[in-house]
Amino acid sequence: MKMLTLVRHAKSSWKDPELSDFDRPLNKRGKRDLPLMAARLVDMNIQPDLILSSGARRAMATAELIAMEQDYSTDKIIEIPELYHARSETLINLLQSQSDHYRSILVVGHSPTLEMASFYLTQELIPKFPTSGVIQLALSITSWEEVAESCGTLERLDYPKLHP
Repeated sequence: MKMLTLVRHAKSSWKDPELSDFDRPLNKRGKRDLPLMAARLVDMNIQPDLILSSGARRAMATAELIAMEQDYSTDKIIEIPELYHARSETLINLLQSQSDHYRSILVVGHSPTLEMASFYLTQELIPKFPTSGVIQLALSITSWEEVAESCGTLERLDYPKLHP
């Protein structure tokens, strides 16, 4: 069995209209919610062997804070530019190419890619997946190349507003 954790980047700022969407930083709410969710990942015993992230500034900031909370070297985060505005097939193909050495992978990315990939893997519709949200999936596979439609089970859906 393999574990997959999908994390939507923390809330980003639209304050500077000159910045491209790719370069938007986290806003005040993102900076507030992200440490809570990073700590919750530890509390839920989600310990990734590999962290992959979109190259967007807000996604990398999210991945880095999660990594620090996990005592996972931020230098080991693999930035995947193709995850920015990706189709879910891109994420599935990326997962299928990972080494079987990894038992648990965490991916930081964007909506709707993460929700669509989650649906493909579980056939369960996630009606709301807010920023800083976490979807944990158990995949009934022994090799990442076996990632396929309906191979997963939704283990957990968590996000900041569930913890006032």
